[in-house]
This record gives sequence, structure tokens and C-alpha cells, in this order.
Amino acid sequence: MGQQTNHVRHGLTRRQALGIGVSTLLASGAGAGCNLLSTDPSTQKKATGPAASKGREAPMLAERVKAGTLPPVGRRLPKKPLVVEPAERIGQYGGTWRAAMLGPDTAWLDRSVGYDPVLRWRPDARTFGRDQVVPGVAESFEVNADATEYVFRFREGTRWSDGEPFTADDVLFAYDDVLRNEDISPLLAAAYLSADGPATLEKIDDYAVRVTFPAPNALFAQRMATKAYGLDFVRLPKHYLSQFHASYADNADQLAEEEKLGDWVALFDAKRDRWANPELPTLNAWIIRQPVGEGDRVVAERNPYYWKVDPDGSQLPYLDEFVNAIITDPEVMLLKATNGEFDMQTRTITSLRNKPVLAQSREKGGYEFVDMVNANMNTAIISLNLCHKDPVKREIFRNRDFRIGLSHAINRPEIIVAAYQRQGEPAQPAPRPESDFYDETLAKQYTEYDVDLANSHLDRAGYSDRDGDGLRLGPDGSPIRFSVEIASQDYGFAWASVMDLVRGYWREVGIDVNIRAEDGDLFYERKDANLFDAVVWQGDVGGMDPRLEPRYYMPYRDESNFALAWAEWYQTKGAGGEEPPAAVREQMRLYDQMAATADPAEQDQLLRDVIAMAREQFYAIGIALPPKGYCIRRTDFHNVPATMMIESDYPEPGPSNPEQYFTTRT
Repeated sequence: MGQQTNHVRHGLTRRQALGIGVSTLLASGAGAGCNLLSTDPSTQKKATGPAASKGREAPMLAERVKAGTLPPVGRRLPKKPLVVEPAERIGQYGGTWRAAMLGPDTAWLDRSVGYDPVLRWRPDARTFGRDQVVPGVAESFEVNADATEYVFRFREGTRWSDGEPFTADDVLFAYDDVLRNEDISPLLAAAYLSADGPATLEKIDDYAVRVTFPAPNALFAQRMATKAYGLDFVRLPKHYLSQFHASYADNADQLAEEEKLGDWVALFDAKRDRWANPELPTLNAWIIRQPVGEGDRVVAERNPYYWKVDPDGSQLPYLDEFVNAIITDPEVMLLKATNGEFDMQTRTITSLRNKPVLAQSREKGGYEFVDMVNANMNTAIISLNLCHKDPVKREIFRNRDFRIGLSHAINRPEIIVAAYQRQGEPAQPAPRPESDFYDETLAKQYTEYDVDLANSHLDRAGYSDRDGDGLRLGPDGSPIRFSVEIASQDYGFAWASVMDLVRGYWREVGIDVNIRAEDGDLFYERKDANLFDAVVWQGDVGGMDPRLEPRYYMPYRDESNFALAWAEWYQTKGAGGEEPPAAVREQMRLYDQMAATADPAEQDQLLRDVIAMAREQFYAIGIALPPKGYCIRRTDFHNVPATMMIESDYPEPGPSNPEQYFTTRT
């Protein structure tokens, strides 16, 4: 589902490097758009053309330096700032990035101006192997041969947006006092767990930490490049947040009472909310000035202590501001887009349904399409609740022939014409054809529209008897009826239209369903409480490389909607949820073995085995493979890459380095 952060889940890195002991990834020259450069002006490449006169910092900051309210830029940058290679050319200072989100969609903020993790994905990444990870806030990292020890070295002189130093103490505070504090984080996120227990962190010096696992954790480097985990160590400033933490502040509960919050934990959570608390120091390129919850927009301005520069040594970001409108009506958002009111937008409006309208208005709006590599693998995944609280529905939904019959009853070609502008092809939840992990059998099985075959499987499931209205009777003798819940915010995937058609197809084979559209918050509330019969969501992860997020291929986490209780059992190592059948447990074991395997070839083979088992289990029903994606970019907005990947674990456009975007709009 990808709209909420999960709290339960989730150099040389090649085989020869692993064979000699420690594999080290250094930032110098290896980073696909990220290099190290001295801040000594005498060592820096000289630019030519209009950008040569732009100076080493933005004019608005130079004015503050001149007025004595800000230190000189040389004292604000780390000793070895991260150098960002521009996607197109050296930019110019000034201007605003105008964008929008539909309601309080903070996931867009995470992706657009909030992606500065410990490590980061290469801008051209198409898989989630360790060789696609480059330094971010960390200057370098090292991994030992069996993936039990990770050393992160941070940039000396990096500062929070209020000018205070960022050091290893901030990282230890984040882990020991927040992630490992059971009052704040009742469950430790899966990224920090190995088969034999959680990681421990050790401070090596002021700018380096060692993360040690009691058993191999071969995916930890990649986790540190995702927005779900990669920000955990670098967005919790100890000097600010410790004043609200009971381990450091004796008056924390009193402060909570003064702010009319229940206790110090509620206060701490409020203070660490980076989109709602403008006082929270940040390492991001822009600082929130008008937060979510105050008015109809979010406004952020440049961070004077940002730790990246362009190849000329000029401090980034180029843009002065990020101004994000909060819009409640998708049609209003679409209208503003066609009017050219957004400089660059990759989310919400860039759907199949909107593409013809956006295409017609490109010249008028002064924007163009940018192709996106679509790693989403399905437009709509129907998840029957295999762990339903009602034993009758549970028995029906767990019957594989029942699910196969429902799948064959769906006329996917008709849906693709009616709901998806004739774009896409019938598909189950599976890796995309472009993926190294493509499994054609999994992708295509049971997608043929065949009413006779559908009826045959439903009969084989044991539900051949019907009532006077033609409805099949379940094991209790009652007609088989259930509800399918969808979020009213469908993010352009037309779920209401799709499910209206599906309801008719299923009625034709004797199954009666009700489609229930509800607000996203209520949708999640009911889903998380296991109060649903079936739900629909897009296949927004696992299309290119599912090693980090196999939610649709096994009961992995709280977004594996077909079996949330099994996923809870897996995540809690049996302490919660419901123990799944033996075949499902074996699949979980194989995934754990994959995640603990440092050898890339062996890891890939184990992942293919996990996917093959998903083929046999047939957990959920898909509709269509999405075609290639797109975003919109105004023609006077620059350094947006010619293409990038759409994927929840690759939070576009974040890995494209938005700090190097610039505008020539006057």
C-alpha cells in the first residue's frame, strides 16, 4: 500500500571483494552522480558560461553572511561535502519548486524533499542489489564478508539546519533511545533484526559507528537507502529531541501536560514529526517553514547548512523554496497541472486516466512528459482475507480452487479497455517482464477469461450447490457473499470502475460481492484490525526486484493484505499473529536464508525459489500489468533526469537528487 511507514517490517561489493574479507564502499568516484570534493577553492573545477558567476552560495544566504547573522559558507559545509553531478548542467540559484499533494499525503513530501538517507540509491538504479547503493549522509561504509558488521563513517563538519554538529552521538541516540525504546517503539523494525536477535551500535569516534548483528543481515546496506529505514539514524537530532525524552529530561511529562498531550511519549512523537514541527532541525536541503496542518500548503526554504555542493563547489540546493499546495479535489489538482502550475510532479495526477488530458494541454501549460521506468507490477490486487475471523469465510477464501475460479471469471481485456485507456496487459502479482526475476507462469496463470473454467474450479472447490437466485452455497449452506473494500483515494488506478466490472463477472459465476469505498484512514483502520473480507490495492512494490519488499509474494508484513495474521507471526517470530501452514513457513525460511546470504548469485537463486513458491500458493488476484510511467516537468525546470524508476522502495524523485533541480522561470 505504500502510503504509510511500516513499523513492523521492512566500493566493492562483488563476490571477489567478499572473498577477501571486508568490502568497502568509498564515495570518491564511485557514486553515479555523487563524488567527494575538497572545499578548498583552489582544487575545484571552474565553470564556464552563465553559471560561472553564481558564487559559492545562494544570494539570499550571502546577504545573511554579510549582515553577520550566518557564518561564511566555508564554515557551514563539511570538510568533504558530497558533490552531486547535475543531470543536465550546472544550475543557477533562485526560484521555487511548485508541486502539490492530494490531502495530507506526506509520502509525497518524503519522496520529493525528504529523501536524504544514510546511504542512497544510484540515480540510474533498476535493481536493489548492494552494488546499486552509494554514500548519502554517510561518507563511506564497509561490510564484512558474512554481512554481520557494518561500519558507517560520516562527514566531519556536517551540521543540522540550526548549525549544531551532526555526529555519531545522534546516530546512537536514534537507535538506543528511540528505535530500541519500547515506550516509543514497541516493536523494533525488522531492518535491525537478524535471525539471532537485534543489532548493537558502537561509537568508533565522533564520525563513525559500527553496527553489529549476531547473525548475517545481508540486506542492511540496501535498507539504509530506503525511505522506510534509511532516515532512522539521520533525522533525530539529539540536542533538540533529548529535551522531550524522559531519559534526559526530568520535566518531560510536565512539558507534555503544558502542551495538552497525554505523556512524554506523545510529546516526543509530536516533536519528531518533521512535516508538522518546523522547529525540528534537519539535514534535508530545505527546512519546513509552513508545516502540514497550517493552511492549504506546505512551504520549505533552503537549508543554509546543507552538506552537498555541485561540481564547482557551490553549495546546494539551487532552489530557494519548495511550495507544495494541499488539494482535496483530484479534478482541481488536474486542472492546476494542465495550467502549468506545477514545476515537476511524479505522484497522484500522473495516472493512466489523466494522461490524455495532460497530453492535450502540454503546449498550453508549458510542460512535457518525462518517461519513468514503472516498477509497479499490478494496477489492482484483490486480496481475499485468508486469516478472516469468520471461520466460514476463512475456509472459503483459503480454498485455492475458489481463488482460481474467481480469477478466471474476470474479463481483464474488457477492464483494460474500459478503465485503463487500453494500456497494459492481463497479469497476476508478479515481477515485471523487464525484471531479472520474471516468472512468466506466475505472471500469466489463471488470467484467461473463461467462464466455463471458472465454474469448473468453483465446483471443484466444493461449492457447486446453488440457491434459487443462482448463488453458490458455502460450507454452512448460506449463499457466498462478501465485501471488497477500496480506498476512495484510488491514486489514479480506477479501483471503483474496475471492481464494478468484477462484481458483475463474479455474479455471473454465482458469487455475490458488495463494493465498499471508504476514506483511506478508515480503510487502513479496518484493514489493520482484520475486519475486512477482501481489499484492493496497487502492486506498488516488487515489480523489478522484490528482495527488500516481497509483500505480495509471501505473508511478509502489515501490507501483505491476503494474510495479515501470518505476516504478524513472521515479523514477531511467533510471538503474535497466527502460525501459517507448513508450505508458507518453508517459504518464509527460504526468504530468511536469502536475506542472510552475502553471495549475490546465491541470494538471487533463493529469491527465485521464494517467487516460485508464490506461484504455487497463489495468494492474491491481479488485474493488469501497468505500462511505462511518466511524470510532468515544466520546460523551464531543469536537471530532472530523462528517466527514473517508480517504486515504493526507490522513492522517486528522491534518488534523482532534487537539490540540483533549478528553474529559469522569471
